Amino acid sequence: MAAEAGVDLSNVKGSGLGGRIRKQDVQQAIDAQKSQEAAPEAAAAPAAAPSAPKVEVSSLRGTEEKMPRIRKVIGQRMMESLHGMAQLTTAVEVDLTRIAKLRARAKDDFAAREGAKLTYLPFLMMAAIEGLKTYPQLNSTIDGDKIVYHGSENIGMAADTERGLVVPVIKNAGDLNLAGLARQIGDLGGRAKSSKLVPDDLAGATFTITNTGSGGALWDTPIVPAPQVGILGTGTITKRPAVIQNAEGDDTIAIRSMMYLFLSYDHRMVDGGDAARFLTSMKKRLEEGAFEAELGL
Repeated sequence: MAAEAGVDLSNVKGSGLGGRIRKQDVQQAIDAQKSQEAAPEAAAAPAAAPSAPKVEVSSLRGTEEKMPRIRKVIGQRMMESLHGMAQLTTAVEVDLTRIAKLRARAKDDFAAREGAKLTYLPFLMMAAIEGLKTYPQLNSTIDGDKIVYHGSENIGMAADTERGLVVPVIKNAGDLNLAGLARQIGDLGGRAKSSKLVPDDLAGATFTITNTGSGGALWDTPIVPAPQVGILGTGTITKRPAVIQNAEGDDTIAIRSMMYLFLSYDHRMVDGGDAARFLTSMKKRLEEGAFEAELGL
């Protein structure tokens, strides 16, 4: 066996009595020799190239169709808003780590108790509503040479559906608690996706929130829907290193849940300082994360 395989018996350690070489010792030496010969060949072989991802090709590719009425209406209103206002956008970065921890602790009990999902949007909406109460410039309308400061916060909630963009409205949102907002968001969002909204659901907004982050976008420059003077956008939440202060005031780096809030507004009514104060008030409210009472914690 050793001669046929080219094994040098002087290099084989015997396992028999007195160190005698047995058949299985020779077989182990043959197997080890084959493994050594195969290793360089395996190393020299090129690695298999990863397969290309399958591209999903839309059935609309290379076709044409009549523009749906909803797209015509959206396009017309957006153009009117852009040409009728002096629009610009301001943004802030917000640390949502405390909100994320609160939500993780409360979401299951909240759903069982309130019959609604506890997403991030109710927290963001409540902070925005409180900001609108403090800074009513953002919850106003220009009527000729008059400014109308609305006495209620009717929040338009931009929803992406198969039919296109629709904006159902939460009426008197300033009178609702976190659970009430969550129920309204779930109800209107569900009816929007199933095309069961009625005309009254889409009327009367005084301020709009668009959750651009649900599609993965960090931030956007949304167009203010006339006659409103402001629209708040919420970006996607990402975990990344951030500098924070500990209890002793020392700076440390930690992994935090971060997001951008961006506000587009009509500069005829709202100045940059107004926009910054509104966003900063939202940032402070969300980063403090004092929602335990609202969640029953």
